[in-house]
Amino acid sequence: MLLLAPMEGLLDHTLRDILTRVGGIDRCVSEFIRITDQLLPNRVFTRIVPELLNGGRTGAGVPVRAQLLGSDPVCLAENAARLAALGPAGIDLNFGCPAKQVNRHRGGAVLLDEPELLAEIVAAVRRAVPADMPVSAKMRLGFNDADRMLDCAHALAAGGAAELVVHARTKAHGYRPPAYWECIAEIRAAVKVPVVANGEIWSVADAVRCRAVSGCHDLMLGRGMVSDPGLALAILAADAGRAPTPLPWHELLALLVAFWHLVQQHVAPKHSAGRLKQWLNHLRRVYPEAQAAYERVRPVNDPALVAARLFADAPA
Repeated sequence: MLLLAPMEGLLDHTLRDILTRVGGIDRCVSEFIRITDQLLPNRVFTRIVPELLNGGRTGAGVPVRAQLLGSDPVCLAENAARLAALGPAGIDLNFGCPAKQVNRHRGGAVLLDEPELLAEIVAAVRRAVPADMPVSAKMRLGFNDADRMLDCAHALAAGGAAELVVHARTKAHGYRPPAYWECIAEIRAAVKVPVVANGEIWSVADAVRCRAVSGCHDLMLGRGMVSDPGLALAILAADAGRAPTPLPWHELLALLVAFWHLVQQHVAPKHSAGRLKQWLNHLRRVYPEAQAAYERVRPVNDPALVAARLFADAPA
């Protein structure tokens, strides 16, 4: 199973829509919905996870689990119950976000110093939603260090999480390589629930190594999939014994056109060019053509000029 990770400010519902059109992704997780001290209205859930208005699936039919972030078990449970009524493909709990502002307000990875609270949160959410609604959790190896990673994994599983996604770095590591996949193997051996490996999977070779080191067949792809939208299909091809075939630039350019049209529907004109440049910046890692396209659009922000410079030779 290959999962598509959320990336706050980048891999939102718009990019989920586009990347799942390529194929190879079995399930997505939304970017987090911040829960503090109030019961959110439905419109907040559907704004962040508009797939809730489409049966909990992207336009390509890929199921989406909605992710909650917070530290109050009661408030999280109440919001999870309301969210569950909207029909997501499951509810995921975020214990991995490393952002300083989120951590300062007791959200994300900072809670990895409190395994007892992790168990309490998961148990409260599990009780609040229907029995057939999957509840999963994402964790890092720890906050400042990995000393309590097994305590955290045990706590999440004991609370009722049906699946753990493990980002193989601590909060202190941020996103700096390497990812410590060997720690995922320890977690996998310690709990009885399925474990999904995440972190530093940029290529088929990385996926092969991650599986070998972590012992996990299931992977979550984030920046690797944003930089190489054909990565999931390439991994599946390798699994089937076929030579992976890169996604051709002309097909990716058609996806960029579709992405641009969606961005213009959801993003204010003064910010829309920035969203396109952001994705092109990631694509430069794999596609030389993306580097050239990025250089053409980098100096301009007017949507008409962006379209003229980028899509003049794009397929209709």
